[in-house]
Amino acid sequence: MSFGAPAPVVPELPPLDSALQAFLDDYDQYFSNAMLEAGPPGAAVAVVRDSQIVFLKGYGVLTAGGSDLVNSHTVFRIGSLSKGFAGVLTGILVKKGLLDWDDPVHKYYPDFNLKDKKQAQRTKIKHLLSHTTGLPYHAFDNLIEQGFDRETILKQYLKTARLFGREGELYRYQNAAFCVIELVIEAAAGKPYEELLAEYIFNPAHMTSASCDFESMQQRQNKALPHHLTESGWVSDTISRNYYGFTAAGGINASITSMGEWLKILLGQRPDIVTNETLDEVFRPVISTGSERRILPGWLDRAAASYAMGWRILTPGTDTIVYHAGFVNNFHSEIALDRREGIGICVLLNGNSPIKGNVIQHFFQQWKKPETDSLPPVQ
Repeated sequence: MSFGAPAPVVPELPPLDSALQAFLDDYDQYFSNAMLEAGPPGAAVAVVRDSQIVFLKGYGVLTAGGSDLVNSHTVFRIGSLSKGFAGVLTGILVKKGLLDWDDPVHKYYPDFNLKDKKQAQRTKIKHLLSHTTGLPYHAFDNLIEQGFDRETILKQYLKTARLFGREGELYRYQNAAFCVIELVIEAAAGKPYEELLAEYIFNPAHMTSASCDFESMQQRQNKALPHHLTESGWVSDTISRNYYGFTAAGGINASITSMGEWLKILLGQRPDIVTNETLDEVFRPVISTGSERRILPGWLDRAAASYAMGWRILTPGTDTIVYHAGFVNNFHSEIALDRREGIGICVLLNGNSPIKGNVIQHFFQQWKKPETDSLPPVQ
């Protein structure tokens, strides 16, 4: 390593049941081969089983052509995986009595406005988090990518967009409108959104690498750079400021070690942070996403996907997978978990590689094989 400081200590993982260890070894080999065939320059993977991180590994390099290796403490941008944090944080505040899923947005953010003012007044918190405000797909993402700030988009542009339906009736994925939840939460709790994320999730979960701003990412020596693919191979890009002003939609940075701690929370293993009862509410499907392009094609039908509070809910066969993907600044990320089985995985990539999606599908398809289907919990 050439960061000018001692290499961080890689956490020692617990001894595992032989069948689980064999499953993880096979997945490691699969992922290594996928990286060689079509992967980006670098990646990191965490697997959590019940309350334990059972697999944690970096693959490849921070930047194409470089020699510094990705490790478990390398920081990536996680893009829309940030939306899951917004859903869980809202759930925590609902549990504390500061909010209710059915509260109107206007109660906390009176400036919220849509082309139909009456619809704006009817819009509830749950509509923000489930992309059911009635706005068109990706409304004003172009302005975010041009560098417009959140206040300008929400106050000047949101009310100009054509509505495609009443609140709660249609699913249309959002980034700008999703971030209204930040203003709602700040008004309810009396603190900045980023401070609340740290207070209720990052700090108690010991997610020491997690942050929400451009400067924190820039100052990290052990950070992955984003890449795009050209005819001659992967070419590195610079870290962009885009979406850092839209934290709830896509502004979080984290290492795979921190994302492993996040998986423990999502699997219900940190009731001191969020209860299973609250997770049930966060993960309860709100609306079918069948009108959207297929998520993880080859594995799921359109009818097998819905959206909850900042999370996609997938139902391949009789299973229920809580899932989300993220793409920002040419970083790609995915997280998925089966709460019933007590298993979850997070993958962080420093390029928008063809292996995306496949690595999640392969993980769960292999998990359902007979030799792993009845593994006991990790003690």
